[in-house]
Amino acid sequence: MTVSYRKDGHVARVTLDRPERMNAVDPATESALEAVWSEIEGDADIRCVVLTGTGSKAFCAGADLKSDAGKRGLDYWAGLNPNGFGGLALRQGLNVPVIARVNGLALGGGMEMVLGCDIVIAADHARFGLPEAKVGRLPLDGGMVALQRLIPRNIAAGLMMTGRMMSAQDAARFGLVNAVVPEDQLDAEVDAWVADILSCAPLSLKAIKHTIRATDHLTPQEARALKTPELIAALASEDSEEGVAAFREKRAPVWRGK
Repeated sequence: MTVSYRKDGHVARVTLDRPERMNAVDPATESALEAVWSEIEGDADIRCVVLTGTGSKAFCAGADLKSDAGKRGLDYWAGLNPNGFGGLALRQGLNVPVIARVNGLALGGGMEMVLGCDIVIAADHARFGLPEAKVGRLPLDGGMVALQRLIPRNIAAGLMMTGRMMSAQDAARFGLVNAVVPEDQLDAEVDAWVADILSCAPLSLKAIKHTIRATDHLTPQEARALKTPELIAALASEDSEEGVAAFREKRAPVWRGK
């Protein structure tokens, strides 16, 4: 197994498990990830996803070039997964919050998977980069089209045009990372974010994520005017009444996801 998946209550935990290859993604791993994301999308009980890699050296070093050595650039481009690297970088159907637990290097496709997450928690030794140009390739699986939408354009261009790596601290400074902590505090920090997510109404989170992902090309006025199914479902839900009632009664809400 190159991908470990387990469900912990309402939390799905997905782990890239190829430490001998710095958790790089080969075709078998890509297929396994696609299957996992599809399973999560079909499970209404899941409210949060945590994605990480095995060990402390690498979150994911990107595509395993040893397994891809015979594929030419145009062939690779023609066969791109529409959901982006690892089935996640550009995925639209995964409507619950996804946390990247970045335990080490996130390079190439590994960084593209980070770009597909909603919240990024990094160990203080983690580093990020899109070094494809150094091997005559391009960050086609989400990096070229997503990075400059999340951090300043020139910072994004500098990373991609030099192959340099960005520290976790700089990534946080530019808004790519939500929190940076010592390695021995990484799990506690991730668990704190998970707990905060689970304290919120699931349908509210789905509506928020959909709005963030689907309206970044619109003006605020246009985006606000959209009456999406996710928005309507959240506003008309039993949970919307439960949340207000719990606040008035000074108790914790009991979310039912409907």
